[in-house]
Amino acid sequence: MNRPTFHMNIGVASQGRQAMIAEMLKTRDFLRVDELAQHFDVTTQTIRRDINGLCEQGVARRLHGGITCPSNSGGNMSFGDRQVMNRAAKRQIGMAVARHVPDGACVSLGIGTTPQVVAECLSGHRGLKIVTNNLPLALAAAQNPEFEVAIAGGAVRTGDLDVCGPAGEELFGAYRVDIAVFGVGGVDADGSLLDYSREEVRIREVMMRHARRTFLVLDASKFGRPAHVRGGRIEDVSAVFCDAELPPAIRDRLAHSDTAIVQCPPLLAGDPAHP
Repeated sequence: MNRPTFHMNIGVASQGRQAMIAEMLKTRDFLRVDELAQHFDVTTQTIRRDINGLCEQGVARRLHGGITCPSNSGGNMSFGDRQVMNRAAKRQIGMAVARHVPDGACVSLGIGTTPQVVAECLSGHRGLKIVTNNLPLALAAAQNPEFEVAIAGGAVRTGDLDVCGPAGEELFGAYRVDIAVFGVGGVDADGSLLDYSREEVRIREVMMRHARRTFLVLDASKFGRPAHVRGGRIEDVSAVFCDAELPPAIRDRLAHSDTAIVQCPPLLAGDPAHP
């Protein structure tokens, strides 16, 4: 999709930053205000002014705490595109989840790229039993000879490289796992969990019903993302793993629930999982 060009009567420094931010959006799904302020060594107020200009010109779309590309406003991207988006944030989340999964656990992992990164971060564990409908995840987990891997059979969704529908639901319904790990398409302001199709919601619901603990994994770009099929609420899960602080309304909602909030720390340059 061709992105709109922008022409603004603004200072040279601001114009240069805006041009660089627009370039960054070509390879990043979500850019945080605080991250941009640190990158350009300016205040968050300065970055917000830059963002206002980009949004007015249609170059960016504002989400809670940052911006995304306007082309991400509807429908899910392909699995390949999502694999390269927010890779560092997904690594943060994956490493944090790995610290909460004991050796020998039975773990179900759902569709999407963040659960796949979680599986990569579990590669050093011993004796895991993996249940999944995510093809790339299953192939990666099967490389560990100490893992047992069960995968759904049936028609593959070519854009997502997974199996949903009755075959996926039957697989997850056949196991009582210790931990279910899954993402969502988006989280609404009222805490509703959103996905892009009813079959994705049904898969997540089956996973939740057949798990002792449920881990929702999501990067900050999922807050405000306009997926449209609703299923469940954020306070229904055991723990939320996110790379950034949750929006205030979501934090307040979870404060009155039994859901734990795990803000995943940034990776260090020496970390073996650092991208």
